[in-house]
This record gives sequence, structure tokens and C-alpha cells, in this order.
Amino acid sequence: QHYFIQSNLRMSLFKLTKNSRPLAARCMSMLVNDPAYSWLGDVGIKELNEGVYDGSWGGRGKVVPSISPINEQPIANVIEGTVEDYEDVVRASKEASKQWAMTPAPVRGEVIRQIGENLRAKLEPLGKLVSLEMGKILPEGIGEVQEAVDIADYATGLSRMINGKVIPSERPAHMMLEQWHPLGVVGVITAFNFPVAPYFWNFTIASVCGNACLWKGAPTTSLSGIACTRLIAEVLDANKLPGGLSGLVSGGADVGESMVNDPRVNLLSFTGSCQIGKQVGTKVQQRMGKLILELGGNNAISVMEDADLGMLVPAVCFASVGTAGQRCTTTRRLIVHKSLVDEVVRRLVSAYKQVKIGDPLIKGNLCGPLHTVAAVESYKGAIAEAQQLGGKIETGGNVVGGRYVEPTIITGLPHDAPLVLRETFAPILYVLPCDDFEDAVAINNEVAQGLSSSIFTTNPEYIFRWVGAGGADSGICNVNIPTNGAEIGGAFGGEKETGGGRESGSDAWKQYCRRATCTINYSKELPLAQGIDFS
Repeated sequence: QHYFIQSNLRMSLFKLTKNSRPLAARCMSMLVNDPAYSWLGDVGIKELNEGVYDGSWGGRGKVVPSISPINEQPIANVIEGTVEDYEDVVRASKEASKQWAMTPAPVRGEVIRQIGENLRAKLEPLGKLVSLEMGKILPEGIGEVQEAVDIADYATGLSRMINGKVIPSERPAHMMLEQWHPLGVVGVITAFNFPVAPYFWNFTIASVCGNACLWKGAPTTSLSGIACTRLIAEVLDANKLPGGLSGLVSGGADVGESMVNDPRVNLLSFTGSCQIGKQVGTKVQQRMGKLILELGGNNAISVMEDADLGMLVPAVCFASVGTAGQRCTTTRRLIVHKSLVDEVVRRLVSAYKQVKIGDPLIKGNLCGPLHTVAAVESYKGAIAEAQQLGGKIETGGNVVGGRYVEPTIITGLPHDAPLVLRETFAPILYVLPCDDFEDAVAINNEVAQGLSSSIFTTNPEYIFRWVGAGGADSGICNVNIPTNGAEIGGAFGGEKETGGGRESGSDAWKQYCRRATCTINYSKELPLAQGIDFS
């Protein structure tokens, strides 16, 4: 069936699957006023939402609608922040950081625990908002909020384990200690594809380490940031803590530029494209600020001749189709042993044809829309370029309607074709044959990014070579699982043009601290190191 939907004063033709909810012609009224979306009120979303928070809500900027990619209708309006608003918020965060740094870490952890409980209580409506505003399917939207809950739990425990070291001194009656102290203000710039979880990877860990945070989300997912900040603010108010501990400025590039160039922001965590990330990294380095960069990832799964194809196919489907190919950890290249290429392609094409495309809030749909019209054009451009280069479209390759596209498998391209080496943020999978394990590693490592890689094999030699120093050169190195869906307990991040930053678990907390080596002389003598005699 075909339905016409008014969008931005034009009519967009949607071709829907038989299991999709009919999208009847509707006026451009706000979805927040539609009874079908009454749950938006559960997370504090109104028709007009202030996008700046520093202890009180406000905003001096323009009023912009947040448009859902699902149906291209406005969800609600946001009052954006300006550079003047940013100045107010960063001052509040700087002041709040002084009090917070002197608060015992376990007390800080208790506040984060309460914030996690607030998130847990709003898991479903907040997950729905993520799906509505970003476009990912509801299980992924709820999963993203669950990730925020999980990292809050993790940070709560971490607050009692931020330990230093006692180091033997070569001098008698001396003690050397290593301690970790807060930096001050941590700026966090997040991307549209994960509008919730990455902020909490940073905020919860940075906070228990004693820092204040300042958040700028993507302009197209401002409502998710506002809803999360409201839940944080409730806990801060209840504990009589300053709002500057988790400031928010919803806005455009001018706000981000201010944050990047501001020496009051001691550490900047930036999630985005490699192109923009290089510019951000250069500017922060020029002012000698600290950096966490989480950039692109042209990720691959390698399939050895002994792979379990029953495990492989569902893993590849989730890794390449999930979030409509808009994860930084999405699998974009499938490196397959030459003896298995035909069989793997046959199985994947069959699986892809079972993927239901449509409204991501409807159960059973596995592929929602691309987030922007520009992303659709990028998808179309990549398909056209692949065909011009002699690639074969095994399945997919079409725009379904609006911002919905078909997940696509392409064969017949060289592994080092510029198109293959370039990350396209869409559900396009290139199948690349390899001769052996060494060939698979070489193809995996030849891209500029180094975020996530995986191999499917039952050969112990391949497994340990893959995760070893001569194997995959990515920050996330998996075996017999997809490239996406990382757990919060490990440090998340990648190498090369992915940026080198690490967030979330393991010892990523150290990036939010300054290290102090302290030597204490408790004697009445003054021996010098290295036996120097300065008498």
C-alpha cells in the first residue's frame, strides 16, 4: 500500500511493508499533542522545551522543531541555547566542580546511583523517545537507556575503588604515593545515533571522579538530552547539589565551537565523524586540553573456512542492519574465505529478505529509517558508485520511501576500492573474498579507522593470532560475536582515525583525572635521588 504524508510542505511517498502501521495523511501538528504519543509527557516533554540547564532552565536561541525520521513530523519544539547561554552554563559548571571535587567519592557514587534509579524508572518511555527521535527500533532504544542504567551501576561501585599506589622509594624514610584527582569540567559532545548512552559513559564516570560535566547533544536529538537532564536534575535538586554538575546546552555548531576552544573545559569528549574529529582534536590540542575522541569505524567481520555459519548469519544481520547501519560499530565489510563466499552470500540474502522495514516503534520491524535526508542521499550515492565500479547488488539497493532504505549486500568490488575504504553511514555491506587468515587480517587492517573487528572461527590458532599483536589492529577485537553491541565493563574506543579515546569501563576512568606522584619525607635528613651530593 502507498500512503501520502505531508512533510515540510511537500508530499513524500511511503511504500510500506504489509506489517507496517498505515501512515495516513496528517497535519503538521506536534506529535507531543497526539494521544498516541502521550507517553512523551512521562519524560517531561512538552510542546515547547527549554534546551539549556545550569540549575535552572532557559535558552536565548531560536525555536526549532525536533523532527522524527519515522514519519517526518515534528515531535516538539526546542528553545536552543546561544553562545551567551554556554557562557552561563560553563561558569556554573566550573563553580560546581570546586564543591564536587571536595565531596568524598563514595558520596558522589550515591548520587550517581540515584540517577541510575531515575533512569531505570523511566526506561520504557525514555527508550521510546530515543526511537522516535533517532529512528532506531524500540528494543535498541530501550537497550540504549539500559546501557545508561548499567554504567550508573558500574560508576557507583567504582566510586569506592578509585585507588592509587604506594611505590617503593630509593631514599630512606621516604614514601612515594600515586593519587588521582579531578580535572574540573568535562565537556561532552555526542552524536545523533546514540543520543543517550555516550553521555552517561562520560558523565557517570567523570562525576564519581569528582568532575562537573557540560553536555551538548546533536541538534536533531535535543529532546533526548533534555529528558535525560530533567531526570538528572531531579536527583541534584533532591540532594541540594548545584545544577552545574550536569549542565546542558542544546544548540548548533557555534556552541560546540565555544566548548572546543574553551580552556575552562579541562577535557573534551567528542563523538562524531573522523573529518570533524580531526578539527576538534587539533583545536583542543592547541590549547593543551585533554581529549577523548570517538570517531568513525569501517568495521569488518572475517569468516574463516571453519566458521559456524549458523552463528554467523544472525550476527552479521544484527551488525550490519541494526540501527539501519548507523552505529559507529556497524559491520560494513564482510571478509569471507573464498571457499565459503557463495554459501555465505546465499544465506545472507535469504536472511535479509526476512528483515521487516518500517516504523521502529512497531514490534517486529527490524530496520527503521535513516536519520536524515542527507543520509538517504549518501546511501543512494554509494549504491550508484558501487554499480559504476562493477559491483553486484545481491539484495536491496532501493529507497523504500521517505527516509527508509533497503539493507543492501554488494559483491564484486575490490577490497581496496575507495568506496569500500570509505565509511558510508547506511546499511550497506560489502562482501570481500580472502585467501587465508593472513589475507583476512591484511584486508581488515587496511582501512583508516580501527574501531571494531571480529572473526568467526573455531581454530584456536586463528583466535589467539587474531587477538594478538599481529592480528586485528582495532580497539575492540571480537571472536564469534558481532562488531557491535559492546558491554559497559570494557573500555570502548578505537585506534588510528577512530581517535584513540576510551570511555565506559576498565580503567577508562583515569582519563577523567589528573595523576599526582607524591613523595613524602618523614625523616630529619634530606637525601637526594640518584645519590646526588649537593653539599
